[in-house]
Amino acid sequence: MGNSILNIGISGLQAAQNQLLTTSHNISNANTPGYKRQQVILNTNIAQHFSGGYVGSGVHSTTVQRIYNQFLESQMLQVQTQSTSLDSNYTQIKQLDNMFAEDTSGLSPTLQKFFSAIQAVANNPSSVPSRQTMISSAEAMVARFHSMEQRMSEVSDGVNAQIEGGVSEINSLSGQIADMNRQILLAEASASGQPANDLQDQRDELISQMSKLINTDIVRRQDGSVDVFVGNGQGLVVGSQTQKLQATRSVDNPQNLTISIISGGKTVELPEDQIAGGALGGILSFRNDTLGNAQNALGRIAITLAQTFNEQHQLGIDLNGDLGEDFFSVATPKITSALTNDMASGINVDITDYRALTTSDYQFSFDGTNYTLTRLSDNQSVSSTVLPSVGSPLTLDGISVNSATIQANEKFLVQPTANGAANLEVEITDATKIAAASPNRTSAALSNKGTGSISPGTVEPLPLDANLQQPLTITFHSPYDGQFDVAGTGTGLPATNQAFTAGEDVSFNGFTFQINGSPAAGDIFTITPNANGAADNRNALLLGNLQTTNILDNGLTTYQSAYGQLVSQIGNKTRELDVTNKAQANLLQQTQNSIESISGVNLDEEAANLLRYQQAFQASSKVIEISNTLFDSILRI
Repeated sequence: MGNSILNIGISGLQAAQNQLLTTSHNISNANTPGYKRQQVILNTNIAQHFSGGYVGSGVHSTTVQRIYNQFLESQMLQVQTQSTSLDSNYTQIKQLDNMFAEDTSGLSPTLQKFFSAIQAVANNPSSVPSRQTMISSAEAMVARFHSMEQRMSEVSDGVNAQIEGGVSEINSLSGQIADMNRQILLAEASASGQPANDLQDQRDELISQMSKLINTDIVRRQDGSVDVFVGNGQGLVVGSQTQKLQATRSVDNPQNLTISIISGGKTVELPEDQIAGGALGGILSFRNDTLGNAQNALGRIAITLAQTFNEQHQLGIDLNGDLGEDFFSVATPKITSALTNDMASGINVDITDYRALTTSDYQFSFDGTNYTLTRLSDNQSVSSTVLPSVGSPLTLDGISVNSATIQANEKFLVQPTANGAANLEVEITDATKIAAASPNRTSAALSNKGTGSISPGTVEPLPLDANLQQPLTITFHSPYDGQFDVAGTGTGLPATNQAFTAGEDVSFNGFTFQINGSPAAGDIFTITPNANGAADNRNALLLGNLQTTNILDNGLTTYQSAYGQLVSQIGNKTRELDVTNKAQANLLQQTQNSIESISGVNLDEEAANLLRYQQAFQASSKVIEISNTLFDSILRI
């Protein structure tokens, strides 16, 4: 009897001791990241049968169980990876939003100052200081384009650096998870299958850290190990084996780093659209959806401004009487050969319609039969079975592939506007070379008797007619019959018996003018070279009018409204991410609170348990003491 009581007391003492140890362990790890509260699972020992019935034989500890809710933990991983993705994306785009939306450092103020300087030249075209101010304002505007492009390039470099750092950290975590799998298998095997709770907590914490970097899919095996998959099912951790990720240059766009997996000794690039979630997913989404588009949009404004300004500037003459030169340099499309292409392959691409440019990148490819130019923003394309040439180019959105040396299954990335802001420069440094005047001057003979008047005239768009500045004489028939003759040198000249309609365009030698009113018989009008055009502001006015002319988007948008659209797009996307990020962070906090309420350590509860288990320990000690007393009594009989 005494021995049975002793055994029961010892079993109670051991159970209470295990509970005290576990509770103390909980308290010690209350602030340990990833720790899950543990509790001792108790069961009664098998009762002994006596004639009077079954008599209990004490208690034993079945296992130490960690309080773990797999559904909530899986949900937390998904919510967390989405939250870190949004936060990473928001952090990056906020840099662009601050730059574009700044009233003093944005592009709009310098654009306005540049066109104000042009207006000052138009008001006083002979003023050299005004002309010098125009050049200085142009240089300030170009510097602003450069600084904004430089900032975006720095952000792009930062994205590459984060990809390298993230991949390195993921590889470290995957190695640790695989090692934890090995330790857990060994520990549980040596303990007859009892769970290695602390090791499992450590492994779950490693998985949680990885989910902050990239979206992971977890498969739990019956033996207690876990497999970790990324991308579209690539196994990063399979049992105790790992495959490494690597930051590699993108095959299609080598200037960007992307993520590859080393499998079977081969490096396989993971499709970026399948790398969702986590910090890496967020920065890839930012680069693909926002950064590239912003660089292209800024470059498009720079290229279109430079080209259209040059076109108009070349239609005027400067203070030296010479036709205008290019005012700005114009960037050419950026062509990038895929890493898999032959070194000898190459293509030539020109911008043929600056007004039709978009902010998209393009891909030119050859599948062995068709040559295809694809707009990557929506995958719209044009194709031909004929190799593109100058006489038969492949054209889409104002860009034309004029020639190609390309083999089957090769491709090229075409970025028409990517270098627009970076390569914009002011070509004119001599103030006298600003072509503010029109190349021709119109006049009416003093002897004219009618009420007819001739307009100042405008130069037709490029290319310039070789006879643009050849003198012309318009003489109305006498007697007056509603017709006139044009004398001069040029295509279609001399021209006789031209029907007169007041206000109707008349064009010769690339120069267009109108005669209004009612000319009389013998009235003469002349067009002569503008030899003394220092005070002529006609071309300067046309240059200034470019500010409010709808040019971009096929004649729907001005320079500044295009920039405003870019600022608005970045701002709206930033606000959208801000709101979504905060909502996702709240959801993550709620999920973590739910897990904490189940698996977290409550110090007040554990303190109460300590007292309860202490009393149980003391009571079991008393049972042992009584057992010892009874046994001594028997010995004394």
